Amino acid sequence: MKKYTHVIWDFNGTILADMKAGMDAINQMLAERNLPILRDLNAYRAAFGFPVEDYYRRLGFDFEKEDFKTCLAPLWVKLYEENCKSAPLFPGVEALCRDLRRAGISQSILSASESSMMKGQLQERGALEWFDEIWGTDTILAYGKEGIAHAWRQAHPDADAVVLGDTVHDFEIANVLRADCILVAAGHHSAERLSGCGVPVVPDLDACRPLLL
Repeated sequence: MKKYTHVIWDFNGTILADMKAGMDAINQMLAERNLPILRDLNAYRAAFGFPVEDYYRRLGFDFEKEDFKTCLAPLWVKLYEENCKSAPLFPGVEALCRDLRRAGISQSILSASESSMMKGQLQERGALEWFDEIWGTDTILAYGKEGIAHAWRQAHPDADAVVLGDTVHDFEIANVLRADCILVAAGHHSAERLSGCGVPVVPDLDACRPLLL
């Protein structure tokens, strides 16, 4: 078992169980445009991906009629924030954070979410202080997190790190970070999609513990 100095957490779908909030927001937008909705979380997990702009295209949004940056993305964020008020943290987040801290392992969050929104969601759930660093973006457009991954690695050149995430994009970011990766099949991508990455795929955060501690 490898000894890590840093654990890099994804946020949405790994720490915050916000899949239904995201699906409900996009389904409201689809229904208002007479586009087919995502019938359940399985359909959502099959469709969702980064960059989010491509995900919208796959669902049928017409960017000639409505601009993604100025219209669609802000609308989704408004609906998502309303839906997300009751979204819980995943079971096991607090306990795993505590155990990693006791083991002397630093913990960062690296997310495509806009920083202030993410910090607010953590603060509301009493979890902001569980992490040593919060790395988010300055935009609501969710293009991905490759840029902040490069910045994180520059700030931690010698870190022996592992990424905990829930999407194929998290695996891609682990490669950018030159870090190991563990994928949790409880968030925004299914176990079937994650299995193609060739890294450990676990059902929940508790199953990460023996791989980390």
